[in-house]
Amino acid sequence: MSLLTVKDLSQSFIDKTLYEDANFVLNKEDHMGVTGQNGVGKSTLIKILTGEIIPDEGQVKWQNKIDVGYLDQYAKLAPGVTIRGFLRTAFDDLYKKEKELNELYTKYAENGDDALLEKAGKIQTYLEENNFYNIDTEIEQVAAGLGLADLGYDHDVSKLSGGQRSKIILAKLLLQSPDVLVLDEPTNYLDVSHIDWLVDYLNNFSGAFIVVSHDYDFLGRITNCIIDIDFGTITRYTGTLKQALRQKAANRETYLKAYANQQRKIAKTEAYIRKNKAGTRAKSAKSREKQLARMDVLTPPKNNRRAKFEFPYVATASNLLLQTQDLVIGYDHALVKSAFNFSVGGDEKVAITGFNGIGKTTLLKTLLGQLKPIYGSYELSVTAKLAYFKQDLTWPNNNMTPLQFLQEEFERKKPKELRQALARMGLTAQQAMSPLKELSGGEQEKVKLAKMQFEPANLLFLDEPTNHLDNDTKDALRKAIMNFPGGVIIVSHERDFFRGDWVDKTIDIETMNWGWDYVRQKGYSILPRSVRHLSNGWPTHDWRRKRNVSCWRHDAANCEKRGHWRSTCLCDAHLCVHESWWWRFIADEADSRSEHQFGIGGPGQ
Repeated sequence: MSLLTVKDLSQSFIDKTLYEDANFVLNKEDHMGVTGQNGVGKSTLIKILTGEIIPDEGQVKWQNKIDVGYLDQYAKLAPGVTIRGFLRTAFDDLYKKEKELNELYTKYAENGDDALLEKAGKIQTYLEENNFYNIDTEIEQVAAGLGLADLGYDHDVSKLSGGQRSKIILAKLLLQSPDVLVLDEPTNYLDVSHIDWLVDYLNNFSGAFIVVSHDYDFLGRITNCIIDIDFGTITRYTGTLKQALRQKAANRETYLKAYANQQRKIAKTEAYIRKNKAGTRAKSAKSREKQLARMDVLTPPKNNRRAKFEFPYVATASNLLLQTQDLVIGYDHALVKSAFNFSVGGDEKVAITGFNGIGKTTLLKTLLGQLKPIYGSYELSVTAKLAYFKQDLTWPNNNMTPLQFLQEEFERKKPKELRQALARMGLTAQQAMSPLKELSGGEQEKVKLAKMQFEPANLLFLDEPTNHLDNDTKDALRKAIMNFPGGVIIVSHERDFFRGDWVDKTIDIETMNWGWDYVRQKGYSILPRSVRHLSNGWPTHDWRRKRNVSCWRHDAANCEKRGHWRSTCLCDAHLCVHESWWWRFIADEADSRSEHQFGIGGPGQ
């Protein structure tokens, strides 16, 4: 018996039919992916399946007593609740049982009723069978897998970033371990390593799941069947994603030919009816009119216009658009334990990678002047002209239409130009006139890309621009970046997006923390120059205490009084090594860029 049966499902949105008389099933062993272009109704389908939206027509029937878990990325996170506290809510039923157990023991202590003890024993068994006493271990495993452990379990959930928020909601859902998982774009805020963890989790998941995602690399690794939304219907394909896409392409070609043939036949029949309706062949015309009325007319192809655009360029004579110098980023403390020293040439394409929350967006905001550096500096070319794509789907007023939004942003532009920019992104006239809140995530992303068509630049900052986008639009975006004559700094968690050799350099923020891990593991450190030059304090206080190093000072005179060896950097920071502890340090002098070894291996050497 199927876990889910969808029969004769029809759903319209405004004046657009999303699907009509659609049918499919979800079986116990199904790991199902949902594919389709932006705006075809994938997220709407998820909301129908979870009961959030009542369909216009048709039936959605779940098997009795099936626990369905839905990834609700808009769930409320109350202030004052810690990460651990929020994740523990996944086990509310078990905690209620524990409370009931404690109450029974209290009552038993008061009256000694053996019946109470018997009830308590049953609850105790239930808790043990449901792994109640290993809840914290489960929480830590999932939290570590999704990169939440690094934030600290006492972190207030109301102060999480958008990406961190999505992670904690996903973590809670996975901890609940329902019979069926329903996930809408679960990888949007996950970096590569955490996507890998989620892939392993889903492949080992004992239940069924339905996943909407535009990340085809991700879908290809987790699915054994696909439902695709196209031509106003839902088609199920078994096998791998590649097999499904090949079959879809073949089916699509066949359908388009059939549709074209039918349209030619309809046009010919209508012409015959008009010509002969009042003549000697009126009877024949009437007969054909009846045939036409009974014809099962194929659904016309939806908006199949692919996005095709380019980023406008402002010429610059500079060969170097951006240069950082010992740049340390963060808010009240450094997010990255090493400093950034990199440049972006006039036409260089630079990828920023690293796990979610490590500081990728913070780096972009710092370079854009929205945040002040903790230390160090950066220099932009005097002719640098910047354009920024931010990852958040936030609008000044989400009741505005895309056209109204662009009109407010660019008052001097003619409405025709603005409509053309939206059309180049593949948005229809109807979508251009619909409120932003009624558009899908992918359609909203296209509006943001349309806005950039009126922002000439020679240096682009793109923060997760592939979120919510369908495959065709991502291909168009990749082509636009490759063809852009200027420099580009791009953050994206989708490894498939970087296929080819168009990226000139990659800055992996994770590898910038390796030195400190080495210290903790080996008992000595190799410090890059960029970290050594921190005159306002070392970002290693916890490590320093653990290592019992008593003398890290910036006061040269005091160091000399104590008889400690020191090294002076250009920034006037001083590195001081206590005589009772031996370390090996490698640092390059700022003037010569040569390497020097300070100290001798270890005690007794």
